[in-house]
Amino acid sequence: MGERECSVLLVKPLLSLKKTFFYNFFPSKEEKEACKLNNTPYIVTRELIEIRDIYPPPKIDLENPWQIKIKITSYEVEERALLIPYIETFEYILRYWTLDMAKILVSGCRVCVQVWDVTTDNAPKKYEGERVYLWKLCNDDYALSCIELFNNNRLGVGDEIGLFWDPRSSNFMFKLLYNQRMRLIHL
Repeated sequence: MGERECSVLLVKPLLSLKKTFFYNFFPSKEEKEACKLNNTPYIVTRELIEIRDIYPPPKIDLENPWQIKIKITSYEVEERALLIPYIETFEYILRYWTLDMAKILVSGCRVCVQVWDVTTDNAPKKYEGERVYLWKLCNDDYALSCIELFNNNRLGVGDEIGLFWDPRSSNFMFKLLYNQRMRLIHL
């Protein structure tokens, strides 16, 4: 086996299983009987499952990796949290998480994460600990809370940020792309 063939074999592809909800619309016989006995209607349930996606996972363009772009709103400034829509959370973040970790998040619990701020390329800053976490909102969207990140970057209404989940390091990568007050653009 040549050197080139050997190096190709050693590179492992990233494991990426799509997370989705499975809805149970049809009660089992036991569930029907229990509902009848208790005189209650059947409630549709959902469970988070993993599936193999027929499409490859979204590729991260190293020149412009910011898969999630957010224009900061007044709500985000007040809450010191970045709102991440449901679709983007599932497509760009949860597909790289284990099913157990994703279930913890979708059940409503906070999941502590690490965030690297690479706004200043020569001096990246790491945010971690119990005050840096991802959590589920009541509308099934998600929020990334990091008060220090908001304060250090003086994030305000109209600023635009870029965000992506780095599956190799299991961290969020953050960059301030546009600062409304200073009219700075970082690409």
